[in-house]
Amino acid sequence: MADRAGPEDGPGRTMRMAVVVLVAASGAVETISFTALDHVFAGVMTSNLALLGMAIGRARGAGAAAALLALAGFGAGAGLVAWVTHGRTGVATHWPGRVMACLLGEAVLLAVGAGVWAAAGGAPAGVTRDVLQGGAALAMGGQAAAMVAAGRAASPTTYLTGTLAAYIVHGVGRARPDGWVPARLGALIVGAAATMGLRRAAPPWAGVLPFALVTAAALIAAGPLLRHRAAGGHRA
Repeated sequence: MADRAGPEDGPGRTMRMAVVVLVAASGAVETISFTALDHVFAGVMTSNLALLGMAIGRARGAGAAAALLALAGFGAGAGLVAWVTHGRTGVATHWPGRVMACLLGEAVLLAVGAGVWAAAGGAPAGVTRDVLQGGAALAMGGQAAAMVAAGRAASPTTYLTGTLAAYIVHGVGRARPDGWVPARLGALIVGAAATMGLRRAAPPWAGVLPFALVTAAALIAAGPLLRHRAAGGHRA
């Protein structure tokens, strides 16, 4: 997915802030997924494909099953959001209403996951762990697809390798490189670090952070959409 963002006016800055918060949420989800849910990633499918290949090469059925579950969950989430947002064209000033609805759905899914995580005492095992792993991948797949559907007002939030490469390639020699790219990269680190710290200090509460961050991003992004509708915008 190409790195996109809105213009540097008020709505553009607001949407960039929402993207940064979503990236932090991704860092939080990935931390829980990798450290507690069978050592796979919820949103980085390139790594999961490599993990699948390694598991096959080592004849480890459990590792292959975990990678396949993450891949299936991500694909299901992305496919569902693609179906919901089909036919909607993104603009540079706000996220369409259906994209916002998908993010709210993600927040609800993460809230349920946080409840299951807390009930397991922050140490899920067996079927509970598998359900949480699939749910985390479903949420990240939905978030990734929602940002694609959002168009010019969005940027990648679940995988930043291309973002980093583009920043280096296009930023070399520029007098004013895009300062939002380091902000997103830093947000991923902060989200992961905060979640890891919470896991160590209060394990049952670690699942709350991804839900809180996605909810915060949706609230930030709601402002430009509501102003657009108040100004007479339709089919947003």
